[in-house]
Amino acid sequence: MDDSSRIRHAVRDVPDFPKPGIIFKDITPVLLDPQLFGLATQGMARPFVAAGVTRVVAIESRGFMFGAPVALGLNAGLVPVRKPGKLPSTRHRVEYTLEYGTDALEMHADAIGAEDRVLIVDDVLATGGTAEAAGRLVRERGATIAGFSFLIELGFLNGRDRLTPVRVEALVRY
Repeated sequence: MDDSSRIRHAVRDVPDFPKPGIIFKDITPVLLDPQLFGLATQGMARPFVAAGVTRVVAIESRGFMFGAPVALGLNAGLVPVRKPGKLPSTRHRVEYTLEYGTDALEMHADAIGAEDRVLIVDDVLATGGTAEAAGRLVRERGATIAGFSFLIELGFLNGRDRLTPVRVEALVRY
């Protein structure tokens, strides 16, 4: 069984969470297995080894778990992107639209510069709204997006379409 198949097999479906009709993809079993977790983060970094990545942007909160080891694997700095009010220093903020309203993301204003090549990391690509907003944060700081890397992609939600033409990689696709 290849790495992607092993990860897919470990991800647990939780029906009706967080609300009826949703099947939640629970990544906890991947995190509990150190070998599988290592394979996952290595697999998320591998397509970008030669991309000259200087910063990995990790999206709150599950993206932090994957972004940190991916950043280490790429010898890049880690930039946490958070919901409003969580970062202590001067922040840069973008607002984005959700199906049911608006939300916002922030990062430290000095975390990324025009010289940086950035990989954006999260656990799941669904509709792409949050990843697209993180991309706006990066672009507004003048940096280049080297790509997006996800553990899981819910392909039927077409989130990838919002992120192109930038390279988008996912280890497991549903």
